[in-house]
Amino acid sequence: MGDFSADSITVEMLREAHETVRCSPLDVIRTPMISWCQTTLPLNISGQIHIKLENMQRTGSFKIRGVANQFARRPKGGRFVTMSAGNYGKTFAYACKHYISKGKVVMPETAPISRSALIQRFGVEVERVPTPRLMDVVNRCVQEDGMTFLHPYDDPDLIAGHASLGFEILDFIAHPDVVVVCCGGGGLLAGVAAAIKLSGCENTRIYGVEPEGACTMYKSFIEKKPVGMDAKSIASGLAPPFAGVLPYELCQRYVEEIVLVTDEEIKSAVSTLYTAGLVVEPSGTAAFAAIVNNRIPDIDDKNVVVILSGGNIGRDELNNFSD
Repeated sequence: MGDFSADSITVEMLREAHETVRCSPLDVIRTPMISWCQTTLPLNISGQIHIKLENMQRTGSFKIRGVANQFARRPKGGRFVTMSAGNYGKTFAYACKHYISKGKVVMPETAPISRSALIQRFGVEVERVPTPRLMDVVNRCVQEDGMTFLHPYDDPDLIAGHASLGFEILDFIAHPDVVVVCCGGGGLLAGVAAAIKLSGCENTRIYGVEPEGACTMYKSFIEKKPVGMDAKSIASGLAPPFAGVLPYELCQRYVEEIVLVTDEEIKSAVSTLYTAGLVVEPSGTAAFAAIVNNRIPDIDDKNVVVILSGGNIGRDELNNFSD
């Protein structure tokens, strides 16, 4: 990450990345934003709630935004390694194939097997290891095989790419009252929050949402430094071994609060969304789960944006969720 800090992230840098993402040969989609009242989803809130459908994004999640900016700033034909529970790895593999680069994804053993298969289809090697060993294996690939590590959430180019989602939200609603974003390592939350706040929306309240069993950013806020934990959740994409340093700094500066949801609430959210015709993976439902379970304060009569961050869920996984 070099010498980057929260002070280094400027609105000019984020807007440049937004243009890079918009023009990327990876074909990043400007995803739809729909009003909650246009769906069959239950709602007991009087506010105007809008849903950003990143589950319809190219490669199935928001990750392609950051990856598009990362790869645009790396040499074509490089040799890259990363760690991922699925979504970043799938997008990383997609980009490696496009840029004719060699890639390897180190995955936690807890990630669904179907995610490994998605990645391998793009010709990228996958190595599954216990979560505490992820960085050990990455470091081995860097030191012994000469590969370059692309961080899945603690990287300024990645975060700047994710900021494009924040700018798309502002194109739709110039001054949202509340924006609710899922949080794993914090890259998406940091990028969206920085884009919105640095664009002049000082009064917008931005909330991050984590599972109770994988609350690294929540604990980092309490301890006032980035921390790690033995993260376990059905939302494997929100269960990194540690919070990112740069994401933590940006979230401290621009995010109102980190709130928590349970795995049972995430499971229920997957089923509720599926019944309404929206296929969303567990990690992608956290912000929605926070809304329907009243974790976000003072949203009645407010303009609220909720991000459904990913839809990479296999039929085998969907069978684990009740109707």
